Amino acid sequence: MTNSMTAEELYRHGLRLLLAKDITAWVDLWHTDGVLEFPFAPEGWPRRLEGKAAIGDYMRHYPDHVDLHDFPEVTIHQTTVAETVVVEMRGVGRLVRTDTPYDMGYIAVVTVADGLIASYRDYWNPLAASLPGADFTGANR
Repeated sequence: MTNSMTAEELYRHGLRLLLAKDITAWVDLWHTDGVLEFPFAPEGWPRRLEGKAAIGDYMRHYPDHVDLHDFPEVTIHQTTVAETVVVEMRGVGRLVRTDTPYDMGYIAVVTVADGLIASYRDYWNPLAASLPGADFTGANR
């Protein structure tokens, strides 16, 4: 699959899919050999997922853990490479298991190849996610 969306358009489309809890369609935005990295992942969580299948497996149950309601702040910076964007954003919702509020800031560096996500480095703050009910063991991810 290839499409004619810019990196920014593809990223914004992906956010809409996450809000719709359409993880299958979100994973379909990924290149077969795409890489998803979490440089600040806590012990027990993956730091690098390689390939669309691994990313899909990791994200499959995301809506069972985090019920996203909105991305009220999204700023996308174009880099000197058209296929790469840097994103500053905030996601809000609730943690499903405990029904506690979820409010997380993110920085992401995303590269698109052939109209699909090829690389996504997600710089989120694991300390901010240390809310009651958050599971960093990976057992419930």
